[in-house]
Order: sequence, then structure tokens, then C-alpha cells
Amino acid sequence: MKKIVVANRGEIALRVMRSAREMGIQTVAVFSEADRLMPFVQYADEAVCIGPAPSSQSYLLGEKIIAVAKETGADAIHPGYGFLSENARFAQMVADAGLTFIGPAAASIEVMGSKLAAKQAAQQFGVPMVPGTETPLRSLEEAREVVKKTGFPILIKASAGGGGKGMRVVQQESELEEQIRLAKSEALSAFGDDAVFIEKYVGAPRHIEIQILGDQFGNCVYLFERECSIQRRHQKLIEEAPSSCLTPAIRAAMGKCAVDVARACNYYGAGTVEFLVDEQLNFYFLEMNTRLQVEHPVTEMITGLDLVKEQIRIARGEKLPFTQESLQINGHAIELRICAEDPANNFLPDTGTLQTYIRPQGYGVRVDDGYEQGMDIPIYYDPMIAKLIAWGSDREEARERLIRAIDEYQVTGIRTTLPFGKWALQQQPFIEGNFDTNFISKYFTPQALDAKDEDAARAAAILASQLWKAAATAPQALAPAQVNGQVSKWKKRRTF
Repeated sequence: MKKIVVANRGEIALRVMRSAREMGIQTVAVFSEADRLMPFVQYADEAVCIGPAPSSQSYLLGEKIIAVAKETGADAIHPGYGFLSENARFAQMVADAGLTFIGPAAASIEVMGSKLAAKQAAQQFGVPMVPGTETPLRSLEEAREVVKKTGFPILIKASAGGGGKGMRVVQQESELEEQIRLAKSEALSAFGDDAVFIEKYVGAPRHIEIQILGDQFGNCVYLFERECSIQRRHQKLIEEAPSSCLTPAIRAAMGKCAVDVARACNYYGAGTVEFLVDEQLNFYFLEMNTRLQVEHPVTEMITGLDLVKEQIRIARGEKLPFTQESLQINGHAIELRICAEDPANNFLPDTGTLQTYIRPQGYGVRVDDGYEQGMDIPIYYDPMIAKLIAWGSDREEARERLIRAIDEYQVTGIRTTLPFGKWALQQQPFIEGNFDTNFISKYFTPQALDAKDEDAARAAAILASQLWKAAATAPQALAPAQVNGQVSKWKKRRTF
């Protein structure tokens, strides 16, 4: 494998390209007209524009991406995450074109792409399931029969869904018909498939996922877990590894189930098996993501493995160079997704220009991003602009280091989730590791950020008053320095 087309954009495209370069593999960027000046385009060995800004006219055009691979003499295609990464048809097209898809086989993607098919496959190995339906819901009468067994509340979910789309919580009988209709309509609009099913609603769950790696020789290991419970609109904002709530015994049991799920669909490559964990630490299979996850850096930080390199090696037909027994957890890592969103306005996406963009640095701090100062944040794509990761010898050190890094991260021109991240890391439930997927709805209000701003302004006013008084009594001591006859201009900025 000498050349790879990276069929993605932004930070994940750069992430893949850097690992490929370290392996001596050239890369080809495919980009939309809106991304012409993006860092990933400049970093690649070659770059080809594949269409206008909308992803439906560029990053989702599998045929065009395959054509670019052939024209540039590439051996393989890495899909990153999002876009075509979990598209079984695209994976098969890549294979049919004589190219290597750096990911699982199309058949594995197809099985796990349907939540119902995934549940049926996992049940063969006795993986715990949330009570509910095992086939698509056929009628309102069937739904009522299911509810008699599960009781309320229930969760209606799109079989082909993800990202919270086609998902409805139903609290009582009178809501059932309307919520089924809405879920089916949203699922059809989002995925072209209106199949939905019912699960018992777990009211205060933790969302914990297991990273797995499998080769093409039947070897499969789990790389421990990631805690992903802090979410808004069913999408993750803060992730950490390992989880603060699992015992070694539960971790091992979940890891075994994750490997069993992978074996149920003959999986190879990097993948993630997601679970819900209730207050008694009972865990239930949720779904499998047949790709690299956004939050994979926290796993890399605690294992010392480069998951992109492992993906490439597996795609080249190499065996896993390690066993389950040789893997161990080293320290703790926490990741904050930095999104162009306004936390004070229901996390609505924000657009604009990165007038100031200065990354934090220092030991144990990692930034995966895809933008530079002065660049515009486009409206066409996911609002995430970067991931900020901190590693520590234990959870508290990682938490404190991440707070320090947030303070050093300077961004102006757009609103971001940085202030929310700092607020969340300082809340007692987070500090104690005692939280679930309702963390934001339970504890967060826009006023929480306003209070922080007021505290900072009050502290600044007190400091300014003290400096003014000191200057009045000893003006020379506080006079600005003279440099070549001019007053030096300096000030400390802390912006989000």
C-alpha cells in the first residue's frame, strides 16, 4: 500500500494523513470548493476538487472518489468517519474497483448498519439486550402489546438511525400513536427507511462504548472503554477513558461481549460497540459503529496505540501484533469536542471567521483540528472544529490539565463549546464521576455560563482597582516599559 485517498475533510482527514506519512504512504485529498484552502488539502501529497460545497455534491459522491483513486494511482481509500464511512454500498464499490477499503467488509457494515439486524446477530452470543421488539414495528396494535410487557416509558428508535434522529421517548399511552408517526416520518426523511422499533426506556443510563480491533485471521481484542454520557441532542460532547464507574470484572464482561458482537458479523478493522449501563451497572447492547470514532484519541492516549496505523495494517492483511493479555490501561484521558455552537442558546450552530485561533500546548495536551486562524467556518458541514484531549496519570490530573488547556485555548469570531466544557469539568457530579446521559438537562443552564462571566468580571474589576491604587502611590513601579522610546503594548487575553 503506497498511496491512500482520504475520503473526508477537516481534522479527521489530517489525522489519517499524518499517520500515513509516518508509515511512508502518500495521501490524496479530495475536497469541495468550500474547502480549497483547508489545511488537510495543503498537507496531502496530492489534492483533487470533486465538486461544490454541499456534501451531496462532493463528499458523498462515491463514484467520483473511486475515479480519483484510479486516476492518481492510489491503492486504497480511508473513509474517516461520517460521510461514506458506514456505507456498505460504497465499501463494496471500492472492493469491486480493485481497491482496498480501509475498514470492515461491506457485509459487516450492512449487518451492523441496521440496529435490528445488529441485535439479532448479537443475540446469538447471549449479549444482553434492552427489552423491546426484535423486528420492525408493524402496527399500533403491536406497539400496544409490546408496551404491556415493557411498561412505560419506552423509546421508539429508527432501525437505520443514528445521531438521535428518528428517536422518540413515549411516557404514556395517549402519546404512542403520534410519536410513532413522528419517528417514522423523521427516519424516512433522514435515512430513506421508516422502519422503527421499541425499546424499554432506561431513564438514567450511562453511555459506555468498547473499542475493538480485529484482523482478517479471526483475532479480535478490546481496547477498554470510553465514557460518553455527556451529550446534547444524543450527540457526545465530552468523552473519557477509562470510565469512572466500571469495575475490572464488569469491564472484562463488557469487553468479551463487544468481541462477541464483532465475531457475530465476521468483523475486522477498528470498530466500537456501544452499551447502555443502568444505575445497578447492568449493561445492554445498543449498537455497533463500523468505523473509527470521533473520540478515538482518548483510547490512543491510554493504550499508546495509533488506531489509524492499526486500521491500515489490518487492511493490508497483517495480523494483530498484540494479544488481549498484553494490553493495559495507562493513566486517564478526557476529550472535549470544540464545536462552533452557542451553549447559551441551546447549542445552536454558529458560523463566522476565526479571528483569533491559538491552540494550547504543554505536556499531556493534544489538539486534533482542521482549521487555522483567519479561516471561515462553513455552514455545510458538522460544526465540530477541533478536539481537545488531555492525558493524566489519573482522572483528576487529566481533568485539571484539560481545564488548564481550555483556559489557554484562544478563539474569537465564533462561539464555541469551550466555556461549556470548563463549566462541566468543574461540576461536582463530574468531579465525583457520578453522572449519566441527563447531565446537561439536570445541571446546565445558560445562566451557569453567565455566572462564570460575572465572577470573572468582578475579579477583574477588583484587580483593576487594586492596581490603580498601587499606581497612585508608586507610579514609577507600574509605568509601562520603554522600548526604543516607545511604550510596549501587552495584555493577557482569554477568550472563547
